[in-house]
Amino acid sequence: MKALFVHPHGKNWLGTMKDISSIFNLMPPLGMMSIAAYLEARGMEVELIDCYAHPVSTAELVAGIIAKAPDVVGFSCTTSSFLEGYQIALRLKELAPQIRVVFGGAHACSVGVSLLDDFPAIDYLVIGEGEVTFFELLASGFSGVEAIPGIGFRLDGKGAFSGNREHIADLDTLPFPAYRRLADFPGRYNLPLFSYPHAPNTSIISSRGCPYNCSYCDRSVFSRGFRFNSPAYIFEHLKYLHRDFGIRHVFFYDDLFTFDRNRVEELCRLLVDSRLPVTYNCIARLEHVDCELVGLLKKSGCWQVNFGVESGDPEILKKHRKYMALDAVQQKLRMVGDAGMRVKGLFMVGLPGEDETAIRRTIDYALTLPLDEINVTKFTPFPGAPIYRNIREQGEFNEEWPAMNCMNFVFIPHGMTKAQLEDLYNEFIRRFYRRSRIHWGYTRMIWKSPHSIAMFLRNLPEILRFEMQQKW
Repeated sequence: MKALFVHPHGKNWLGTMKDISSIFNLMPPLGMMSIAAYLEARGMEVELIDCYAHPVSTAELVAGIIAKAPDVVGFSCTTSSFLEGYQIALRLKELAPQIRVVFGGAHACSVGVSLLDDFPAIDYLVIGEGEVTFFELLASGFSGVEAIPGIGFRLDGKGAFSGNREHIADLDTLPFPAYRRLADFPGRYNLPLFSYPHAPNTSIISSRGCPYNCSYCDRSVFSRGFRFNSPAYIFEHLKYLHRDFGIRHVFFYDDLFTFDRNRVEELCRLLVDSRLPVTYNCIARLEHVDCELVGLLKKSGCWQVNFGVESGDPEILKKHRKYMALDAVQQKLRMVGDAGMRVKGLFMVGLPGEDETAIRRTIDYALTLPLDEINVTKFTPFPGAPIYRNIREQGEFNEEWPAMNCMNFVFIPHGMTKAQLEDLYNEFIRRFYRRSRIHWGYTRMIWKSPHSIAMFLRNLPEILRFEMQQKW
């Protein structure tokens, strides 16, 4: 059985504006790669096509897929890339109807089997964790699929679900993702500019699930349980990436890298004792941070810590996530910065319940925080998030899937306009980055992240055109 996986590009970043996001950030599709590695370890032939790294026309892509003669093509799609993925699948079915088409990823898991009623070119869905489900689907020869947990299939012409699959209890039993199946890895891939000291670099996911219940987070793939790789497994993963691909820096893309204190402490000790020449970034929750943890992170090679601050308005925070006093947030961030690590703050604009006063409060608050960098997303109510259930009661929602990529205001809270939100978003970016302290921080990147500087200068014309269009 031969399986080919496709990661659609999703050419919809900012409507008609040219997508330059891959200049800033191009990470490998780890979920798809993990499933591919699982199949390969069990004797199946696999190939990967990452359209984000190597965009081609639909006609060229479909011709290339048919030439490889797979038995099944699996598409891993977000909400914004789903329709593009479906257009590829539709054309593929027209030209090679014998090839089975399977969709998985966040959108398939959150919308569910109704997709089979509306998108006939899809044969099956993989809903939830994909490794074992996809393998069993292929091993069955697509027979008796109703007995395979985690499968969306058609019963009497209507979408049906075989039932939930139990989670993989021990993530250490999974092989490392199929990095070797990616064309031009690691050279074509890169972490966000100025978020790493060295290249080549890549990302790792070392845990699954989240026990928290933030209103805006989609947990439809891995749910709310928390499972993780052991420190020894992670350490071997890092050694493998360094030995086989020359990786010098990684980003732990876990939502809750610091959730299990014992795990983090043991990993830090392994890194310190081994002197493995690989540094890292991670995402941490503020309530996990204390002086001891910060010291361990720094000593073991942590270069940057990202924190989800989201808002500077206490009432908005209480409505959407676990609340931490704003003064305490500032103290925790300063603790990390004082230890010598870069600090990045993650914010959202346009949350339900926000008005201009609340957003301005967030902007003003962000300017008081000891942050080196920010990422501001435009609130997007994804189908798998708790807030999605009653989102239309809280404002105007244009559920246009290709635009649902956190870079377009598809939701407008009551009492606001899209123009207001765009102006406030641009003001946020402009006011944060047009400060001498931030400029000096990026000047220091000349010696702290020379690869970022080289990429920035190489792409400067495109970056300047984008900035002028954005009015930053």
